[in-house]
Amino acid sequence: MITVVLLGKLADLAGAPALTLSAPLDWAGLKAALPDALATAIDDPRNRVAINGALLADKAGLQAVEGDEIAFLPPVSGG
Repeated sequence: MITVVLLGKLADLAGAPALTLSAPLDWAGLKAALPDALATAIDDPRNRVAINGALLADKAGLQAVEGDEIAFLPPVSGG
């Protein structure tokens, strides 16, 4: 299984702070496994993606296997 960690607005769209999906997953497979609103939101270039703690330079290059953790990091607004 792959754990998908969602922060901020992305967790709100998913209705949970984390999801568990079947492995393996590439970018297209990940998007297909997510609710439509969340799949659209993660395409926003301001949302960063990390796999096992390492930020990906190119989301489309995502390749996740059994036991991996994918984290979506939305932009942070400050005050």
